[in-house]
Amino acid sequence: MTTIPPAGRFFLYSDFNCPFCYALHERLYELGLLHLCEWRGVQHAPHLPRPMRPWDGSLGAELKHEVTVVQRLAPGLPISLPSGKPNTLPAIEQAAALLRQDIHLGMDFVKRIYGAFWREGHDISDPQVMEQLAGEGSIEGVDDESRVIAQKWETAWHATGQNGVPLIVSPDGDLLVGCVPIDQVKSFFSSQT
Repeated sequence: MTTIPPAGRFFLYSDFNCPFCYALHERLYELGLLHLCEWRGVQHAPHLPRPMRPWDGSLGAELKHEVTVVQRLAPGLPISLPSGKPNTLPAIEQAAALLRQDIHLGMDFVKRIYGAFWREGHDISDPQVMEQLAGEGSIEGVDDESRVIAQKWETAWHATGQNGVPLIVSPDGDLLVGCVPIDQVKSFFSSQT
């Protein structure tokens, strides 16, 4: 059973190593809709390594294809082809910790993590990279409560019955799946607010 967000809030399930999540995050930011969302980090590929390893062969081709598709879906979005995809659990737990401290601090971290990976190709599973991106918040801010929050996000995401990201759940329980055209995003939010 899908958990319904509080009145007026949307749940945004997203993973840092998904280019479609990055594109939708930037789209929501540009449209001034991100403040209506409660960002919830989830791992759509929890098996990925720490540290990140370069992808070649079919995995490298798949990653290149994903970036090419995102470039078509979101022309003008600054995006580079990273060398691979990292495990994102530490970054998600750090985001949970910072969001608990201060919503603005947390969302700034989320935006910086996306940029560090999708524009600059940094390994966001590297503790030093995360510490630098956390700024005022620190890695020491990740505690058991932050880990529990990240696990609750994961559980709620699985309860939607969807296995992909990005995913937005409206206050009425409607779902918006994937990085969809701007008009569809606007329509989804306007029909719910």
